[in-house]
Amino acid sequence: MFNIILYIGLIGISISLVLFLVRAVLGPSVNDRILALDSIGITLVGFIGLIMILQNTIAYSDVVLVLGILAFVGTVTLSKFIERGAVIDRNRDNS
Repeated sequence: MFNIILYIGLIGISISLVLFLVRAVLGPSVNDRILALDSIGITLVGFIGLIMILQNTIAYSDVVLVLGILAFVGTVTLSKFIERGAVIDRNRDNS
């Protein structure tokens, strides 16, 4: 019974990944694309987590950690780009 619930969860997450991918490609604005890419990263973490539970292993825990960190850094970077127009400020004025 538990495996059936896990497979249903994997199917649901797969459907949401496809919908996020469609939003990332067809999004009418940059904000929609950024939100879709962030959602894809977070959903992939959940997808790999369900696979780890299904296979009864912790072999993919490093992958989950790296994906979580990359999703966070990407979100912060893109948010800063939208807010200021540049990711790295090169203000060399010392005054």
